[in-house]
Amino acid sequence: MNLRSIRLSRHTRTSIKTLTGIAIVCALAACSASHDAKAPTAENLAAALDDHLAQRGDICLSMFDWPIDLTEAEAGSGARHAIQFPVMEQLGLVHSTIVSVPKSSENPDGAVKRFELTDAGRKFYKPHPYANHGTEHANDFCVAHLKREKIVDVKVDASDASHPLAVVSYTYQIDTAPWMQNADAQRVFPMITRITNGAGGQLQLRQGFTLGDKGWVARMGPV
Repeated sequence: MNLRSIRLSRHTRTSIKTLTGIAIVCALAACSASHDAKAPTAENLAAALDDHLAQRGDICLSMFDWPIDLTEAEAGSGARHAIQFPVMEQLGLVHSTIVSVPKSSENPDGAVKRFELTDAGRKFYKPHPYANHGTEHANDFCVAHLKREKIVDVKVDASDASHPLAVVSYTYQIDTAPWMQNADAQRVFPMITRITNGAGGQLQLRQGFTLGDKGWVARMGPV
């Protein structure tokens, strides 16, 4: 998942109807002794959530296409790359060179600082498909991976019986890049730090699901 899609929340939208805690049984389907993969139970949604996190549980930084250039204007404005890249260079994840480019009003000096991944940095550049406003990216720079700890709450919107929706709130465990132990890295990546510190029940994440032909399927994007 991309950072912009993460929602840290202890509350859910009032427009979504609450079913009875985690023990949601026989909703949207007839009660029976046999297992119903389409019932919005915590068991079914836990399996769907685990599958989603196994495939899409990486937390990435929207650093899609390398090398990445930093102009003097960007450096002077305090843009996030201007703050983060020097720390990443100190940690041996990227290296920089000065490259001549055509002069422009945004770049009157005709030079940029070009950052490229080192061998150490390339270990964190992973396949992570992402599309936004018609632009698609195949890879991203990823710094952590989430796993479900436990489901705290499930809410279901059954207003459209043929296309029910579910939102799962869950606590998580996190496997973070070793260099995120560095104090400067924690400073320039505050969201990663917050998510890391929230593992083990301190914070909850949410994931939306829709009902497919064979069961519940994760929905991409915010919920």
